[in-house]
Amino acid sequence: MATASGGSPARRRANAFDLGGKVAVVTGAASGIGQAIAVKFAEHGARIAAFDLTREALAETATLAGGSLETFACDVSRADDVGAAFGEVKRRFGRLDILVNNAGVAHIGSALSTDEEALDRIYQVNVKGVFLCTRAALGLMLEEGAGVILNLASIASFVGLPDRFAYSMSKGAVLAMTRSVAIDFVKRGIRCNCVCPARVHTPFVDGYLAKSYPGREAEMFQALSEAQPIGRMGRPEEVADLALYLCSDEASFVTGAAFPIDGGVLAQ
Repeated sequence: MATASGGSPARRRANAFDLGGKVAVVTGAASGIGQAIAVKFAEHGARIAAFDLTREALAETATLAGGSLETFACDVSRADDVGAAFGEVKRRFGRLDILVNNAGVAHIGSALSTDEEALDRIYQVNVKGVFLCTRAALGLMLEEGAGVILNLASIASFVGLPDRFAYSMSKGAVLAMTRSVAIDFVKRGIRCNCVCPARVHTPFVDGYLAKSYPGREAEMFQALSEAQPIGRMGRPEEVADLALYLCSDEASFVTGAAFPIDGGVLAQ
């Protein structure tokens, strides 16, 4: 049986997954997985700084999360934006305990069909954006001597996916950054992990189907769902549940890890 540091049997806290008193930045919080994480964390007591390109885009998230959420306009690919936003987080909240690097963009194409502009855009948001926000967050967390960083990677961090060259490149980088930050700061009270979803039903999926398969959306939605062994896409709320665990004190022994949430894809 696992024991606590004092030698007595470890006991589960009565208020498991409580984020009360903690301040969390969630990027890309206007919809999909980012919105679900922001709302879930707010439900468990965290004060949320929700980042997206505009405050207007965050209106629905703010309504769902209630009074514990404040909105910030921030383009994570721009160093000036990121510096200003995290400075405002420090001014408004006085501290930072959790960063969720969720903001990201997708791209469809192989190494042959991906042009330089598309590759640069993916890199700027999915790689540079994670770096900029992580660097800014570390400065605040080190003041407290503790913190948690959670990155949104992908099953594309592990396996090749057809026509996802640039996207897979970026998510492989997210996995590598996760492990690097975990090792560099493990002795300074900061944990860093990532979650690696397969296909999750978000507004992006609906937009992709409407654009690529007009009139066949329902048919293609079913085909994409059945491509995963479990027979359906994931739900943003399911990813948020995993994020809650990893950012809570229940995961205090977990760092440098990558958690697939994939409906069985990687088990094939």
